Amino acid sequence: MELGIVGLGKMGAGMARRLARGGARVVCYDQASAAQEALAGEANVDCAENLAALCARLAGERVIVLSLPAGEAVEDTIRDLLPLCSSGDTVIDCGNSYYRDSKRRALALSQQGLRYIDAGVSGGVHGLENGYCLMLGGTARSIEIFEPFARVLAPAPERGWLHCGPSGAGHFAKMIHNGIEYGMMQALAEGFALLEARRELDIDVGRLAETWRHGSVVRSWLLDLCADILMDEGVEGIAPIVADSGEGRWTALEAIELGVPAPAITAALMNRFSSQGRSDYARRLLAMMRARFGGHPTEKPRPE
Repeated sequence: MELGIVGLGKMGAGMARRLARGGARVVCYDQASAAQEALAGEANVDCAENLAALCARLAGERVIVLSLPAGEAVEDTIRDLLPLCSSGDTVIDCGNSYYRDSKRRALALSQQGLRYIDAGVSGGVHGLENGYCLMLGGTARSIEIFEPFARVLAPAPERGWLHCGPSGAGHFAKMIHNGIEYGMMQALAEGFALLEARRELDIDVGRLAETWRHGSVVRSWLLDLCADILMDEGVEGIAPIVADSGEGRWTALEAIELGVPAPAITAALMNRFSSQGRSDYARRLLAMMRARFGGHPTEKPRPE
């Protein structure tokens, strides 16, 4: 029970701690020394000074987890790992990589005798305590090798993890998972905005959110987050800008390619684009067209 972890952000560090506390020996590496120092003193965790040292400290057929941002970081790390790995080693990409990239990487690594698992991981900062939901893609043998670690990472040994299918299936499942998340978050946000807008009814939206957490059909972890925010913090002072990390775009593109309607997910993605200012030009043009029909465009704020 030993493995390497490359990337010690919130997810990677949490996974390292959960595995170590579950009895695995974990060898870690991160380019940021502060990320490694944060794990100092954690039993069963050993931080390496570079990728070569990480590989050297793992015996036998290595299991190496990548917890890195999708794209160049994954590509560069795999390229740097290749000359350090041996036939039979297994690389697990636990980031939110595009599933087509994962299929390509799996094929390329298999041609060099290496195994590759694309692992969709959900749980975020709460995964250390509650466990991580794992969606795994790869060969049966690859999953068999990783299974002891999956059983520790998951909420329970027998649930919360799944071999979804061949290479690409894990990241495809996670991509759709995140697209669904976009739609659920959008619905919750719009619902509470409507509740807040009807001021004369004097509804305490925080207490209502807390009430919905118990027995209602909309209860969920996302509702739990809403309740915490509305009860304790509120949204005053928060910029109304919502980032999109890529999975929503890929989900919408997949819906178009497959011809499968996904209006709620696509609308939620478009709303995020709008919050980022990407609809400002269109709104200004609409305002001017309305003015030509006899309306009055809103003036720009005058500088003080």
